[in-house]
Amino acid sequence: MKNRFIFSFFAFLLGAMLELSSGCFGQAVRAKPAKRYNILFISSDDLNNDIGCFGNPLVQTPHIDRLAQRGVLFSRAYSQFPLCGPSRASLLTGRRPDVTGVYDLKTNFRTNLPDVVTLPQLFKNNNYFSARVGKIFHYGVPNEIGTDGMDDPVSWHKVINPKGRDKAEERLLTNLTPGHGLGAAFAYLAADGTDDEQTDGMIANEAVKLLEEKKDEPFFLAVGFFRPHCPYVAPKKYFDLYPLDKIPLAREVANDLDDVPKAAIFTNPPHYGLDEDKRRQAQRAYYASITFMDAQVGKLLDALDRLKLSEHTIIVFWSDHGYNLGQHGQWQKFSLFENSAKAPLLISVPGGLKGRQSARTVELLDIYPTIAELCGLPASGTQGKSLVQLLRRPSAKWDRPAFSQIQKGKITGRSVRTERWRYTEWDEGRSGTELYDERNDPEEFTNLASANRYRNRVAELSGLLKKGTR
Repeated sequence: MKNRFIFSFFAFLLGAMLELSSGCFGQAVRAKPAKRYNILFISSDDLNNDIGCFGNPLVQTPHIDRLAQRGVLFSRAYSQFPLCGPSRASLLTGRRPDVTGVYDLKTNFRTNLPDVVTLPQLFKNNNYFSARVGKIFHYGVPNEIGTDGMDDPVSWHKVINPKGRDKAEERLLTNLTPGHGLGAAFAYLAADGTDDEQTDGMIANEAVKLLEEKKDEPFFLAVGFFRPHCPYVAPKKYFDLYPLDKIPLAREVANDLDDVPKAAIFTNPPHYGLDEDKRRQAQRAYYASITFMDAQVGKLLDALDRLKLSEHTIIVFWSDHGYNLGQHGQWQKFSLFENSAKAPLLISVPGGLKGRQSARTVELLDIYPTIAELCGLPASGTQGKSLVQLLRRPSAKWDRPAFSQIQKGKITGRSVRTERWRYTEWDEGRSGTELYDERNDPEEFTNLASANRYRNRVAELSGLLKKGTR
């Protein structure tokens, strides 16, 4: 009788242990084999942090805000190279730019890393269906819309390259900077027609079809939206949300650039010489493009819920870098100021925290090892750090800074961002240095690098910089 009692007890105990066996993120599952988590990997091209849930109440992004309520928002996430091609090569390989060797828009990372396993390739190699719709690896906008661009074929089972009326109607664009090509111009169009006729609308619809087709097998689905990358194109209804006289221009102070190294300046002359009215037109079009892109994100979230995939799908939303909108007279990317280097990052994990923010300083480089760890896959050779501990506890101790860099001719700019400071060296200091107190001067108006009282801080951050970007 006693032995039978002991046997029953241990049988019960074993059953309870099986009942609590954890899946990808420690979520309790039944004793039957756990279903592997899917990955919905959403990117937006040239998107800065002018998003509702990131603290800009003017810009309407109800669906990205909805996604933020499903997971953890990283308010201090930084691009390793604020330019599309180098940033995406770094993020998708998990290697820093000095390892990928990609510093421009023409170099393919496979030239220097022929055998590297990209993030989508990792999932493809582990029996996930891997697919791309739109722009994930670099290709030129708008010229290469509808093509493979500089894609990485070995990373995917399937690719889809939609091309909408935005590409066909480029002749209708208003170009405020006619000396610039469309990929770098302040050109915009408040378009006729529906969302579904635009390239990003087509991308969302094709992605929904893939979700429907692959809902019963594990997938890594990468959905790359083009907007708000210029030219800024969105249906008219999105422009109507932003009256021109309500667009607030970036704050400026007299002699702002007097203490800034020449190498740090990308937009020259400031604002490309545009008056305030034209700058408001460009900024309005950028915001309209964001809200249009946000509506396409909503289609994906709705499809996940409708298909009952939400409880099995990790969602990652990111942009390749930030975007200046007149801060310091600078526009677009390719600078090491805060607005250009900082990028939006949201991660939602089934069974994980919801509606939380982490103010820890992280890198886009960290995405690869994070997603790999969540799904129990190896992240061999990656240089970032998994964010899983911050997904579990957003305020957890975290002592890693973020590193960004750009290449301007023969001059390299390297920047390190801690939770309080940004320090930048141009050509290892020979072409100038910058130090900003981000707590007391978040708009980076006062360069403290040459002040005697900050010599020790400069030495400390310079030492970090020498270790971090290589």
